[in-house]
Amino acid sequence: MERRAHARSVPGVRTPDAHAAEPHGAPLLIERLLPRPDAVRAEHLLLDGAVDAVYDRVRRADFMRAWRESPAVRALFAARGFGERVMSTAAGRARPVEPPPETMRLADLGERGEWVLLGEEPPHEIAFGAIGRFWSGETAWEEIEAAQFATFGRPGFARIACDFSLRPYGSGRTLVSYECRTQATDPAARRGFLRYWRPLSPFIGVVLRSQLRVVART
Repeated sequence: MERRAHARSVPGVRTPDAHAAEPHGAPLLIERLLPRPDAVRAEHLLLDGAVDAVYDRVRRADFMRAWRESPAVRALFAARGFGERVMSTAAGRARPVEPPPETMRLADLGERGEWVLLGEEPPHEIAFGAIGRFWSGETAWEEIEAAQFATFGRPGFARIACDFSLRPYGSGRTLVSYECRTQATDPAARRGFLRYWRPLSPFIGVVLRSQLRVVART
């Protein structure tokens, strides 16, 4: 499948010549960003519409709708928040309760912040991610530049890369794949993250599927 000539490069990752036809099986943006992840979760949804139109829906979808419209997603985040408050109280740390953002759209992401746009190859792929600690009872995200993501290696953290990839499926339909990869920056962080990940992976799948359904309703 060819990608458009105006595809954006991934910060810190070499992008193939956009004018050359890519071979079958060429790596995705997320594979270039995190080629050796510690954990992977992927979900898929078949949608009506051509790739260009569905890609626009992915960029415009407000993923806060998954939180507002899905009781399961709200329950998961409520349970996580409660657990973090218990851990913070036990450790004697003050933990202010921050309100959720009003909206959460990929079209609004920049290249600096806690969650950043990592790369885009319209209309086939868009990647975003974050770096932080989120497995020891307290979530803390780093403020980063997108260009830092691929080479960040400070101990005690993990990198999360998320990716929507789209491909034509038959006549007038598009297969949307939503993949999330995580890689810790050192062995101790990896052990802590994997203890967190193993019981929660099925619930992460619930969140990904809810966000795919937001795209379907956009």
